[in-house]
Amino acid sequence: MLSGAERGVVGAELPTVTAMRARELGRKSVVVGDRVSLVGDTSGAEGALARIVRIAERRSVLRRTADDDETTAEGRLERVVVANADQLVIVSALADPPPRTGFIDRCLVAAYDADVEPLLCLTKADLAGPEEVLGYYTELELPYVLNRPDSDLDALRALLGGRVSVLVGHSGVGKSTLVNRLVPDAARAVGVVSAIGRGRHTSTSAVALRLPPVPGVDTDPGWIIDTPGIRSFGLAHVSADSLLHGFPDLVEGTVNCPPNCPHTADEADCGLDAWVAAGKATRAGWRRTAGCSPPGPARVTRAARATSAGPARVTGAGPTSDRSGVG
Repeated sequence: MLSGAERGVVGAELPTVTAMRARELGRKSVVVGDRVSLVGDTSGAEGALARIVRIAERRSVLRRTADDDETTAEGRLERVVVANADQLVIVSALADPPPRTGFIDRCLVAAYDADVEPLLCLTKADLAGPEEVLGYYTELELPYVLNRPDSDLDALRALLGGRVSVLVGHSGVGKSTLVNRLVPDAARAVGVVSAIGRGRHTSTSAVALRLPPVPGVDTDPGWIIDTPGIRSFGLAHVSADSLLHGFPDLVEGTVNCPPNCPHTADEADCGLDAWVAAGKATRAGWRRTAGCSPPGPARVTRAARATSAGPARVTGAGPTSDRSGVG
């Protein structure tokens, strides 16, 4: 598995091999998590260099765009975060900085779109309780773990075992600290949170790290992939149907939609309007959908939720859109 921009770790007992992409691969990109075939000097000796000649078919691809609007250059530019991940660990602090549910929502949608299982990891549980955040996601039955500076990581390690897990989060939420506790030899840089509640980017590149074995346990300890602190998680590449997977109380409302319904504002026969008007959508879900809906008529999700003022269509803005996850 490729564990860094130009470095592949074949296994825990084998040496680290430095490799370059072969010319015959053309412009095909190699990303962290890719499984590759190597030729040349794979001894791992100092100065040895191998070549990556084949990239295996990816089981999953976690993507994001820089912007939500697919009509812009930024919106059309997809960035592959990692390949072949089994789990997306969304790291969020409960305080200092406060949790930003808009960012969590976007990560969830990206995970469902990539067919990657999400896990919510709530840090700094010594500063605030998790009730409000967990209540926000009750309908999803989202798996989660709580971490305090002095708590052990047994529960988290159990969920990471045998999997390739990607860690994402804003700067300052304690992600690098968590990585250093999981893999003591990682030596990931750790930053501080500013007075306005924003962290400073400390991780500068994605890197895959083999988790150390658990004493007395013979099973695969798993891998974690640490990513740089992310300020935004654009969803221009996600279809309306994929977006709805993150909102289970809306999926049932699409049963009466016509075939290939885009669930957009200009689709008169979309079944979501009647579903919302009947009060079958939750207020919390409406707010979450508003934060994930890309702007522009071609990409506007009709997943509007009922509010105290009555049903409304989401047009890419809402009471807690938090589009970048920063705010």
